[in-house]
Amino acid sequence: MSPRTTPPAVPRGGAARPRRAARARAATLRNQLMQSVFLPLRQDRTARLDYAAILDGHTVNLHARLPVSAGLPESAEVVLSRGRRTYTAEATVYAGPDGEALVDAVVLLGAEVGGAPAGPGRWRLRLRLRLRSGRRTRTVPLLLLAPPVPYEGPTRPMTASSVTGERHRLGRSFRGSARVVSTGARPAAEVVKVHLTHAGITVDFRLLGTRADQPWAEFVASGRRLEQPVTGPAPGTLRVEVPLDRMPPRGKRPDHWDVVLCDAGGRRFRLGRRLHDVRNPLRVFAMRSLAITPPGLPPMIVQPRYTPAGNLRVTCTRMPEAG
Repeated sequence: MSPRTTPPAVPRGGAARPRRAARARAATLRNQLMQSVFLPLRQDRTARLDYAAILDGHTVNLHARLPVSAGLPESAEVVLSRGRRTYTAEATVYAGPDGEALVDAVVLLGAEVGGAPAGPGRWRLRLRLRLRSGRRTRTVPLLLLAPPVPYEGPTRPMTASSVTGERHRLGRSFRGSARVVSTGARPAAEVVKVHLTHAGITVDFRLLGTRADQPWAEFVASGRRLEQPVTGPAPGTLRVEVPLDRMPPRGKRPDHWDVVLCDAGGRRFRLGRRLHDVRNPLRVFAMRSLAITPPGLPPMIVQPRYTPAGNLRVTCTRMPEAG
């Protein structure tokens, strides 16, 4: 009987490195081809985007320079299209300091914010120009030379709409034409409000990108678990409440309680805040602490907070004078 051989261990992430390297090489080659071939051929027939960004997760801001052949149009509008679906937004046309024709535009994404109901997919961005002479209208692509670069600081670009949770980003086609790439909301339980009293904690939240069948909530600490019912005080809002006398710390070390939404289908979602643009939720979304003395229990300090990842956590600490 031959001895059993153990296959050599594969380093974690080793299989993904060749794929990442191949994607990086392909992106570099694509960018070189775009810069050397497509952009010189298209610059006289496209509007060049000098600025393009998506703010607050659903507001597209554009500043473009029109080709010389377009002159100074009478008016312009942005056309957002995918297949047979087309939406338009007004744009402002004006002459720049050197006589060049410039266009500014704001495009809202999402019917919930009064904008275009741009569902998941890749949406083309173009300009429709109403000329002062010659042809009545002319449509030109919007040329995106480089995708937006994330900036440094206490805030970061919004990756999802704060209203719908849907995600929108700016991309470009192989030839450099601007695109809006939209995807649905990631399944999550988004905290709306946290209310702390001497009696207990109330957490209001909403579901994004998913539904919950017969939901309940669990407050989970190391070796401890509290199940609490979930109610619906208002349309689109869920609520869970927990009395603080069920959460006393077991020793001198703090107990950290995480809040998890569960449902009959076996799904679990950590409650937290995801739809924001801050880099440090723990510092920016700070909440007050409260010193309480539950009936028959030692005094303790209760501190709701958000972790750096945005998860809601409730820390209960025995007060020093309680021994």
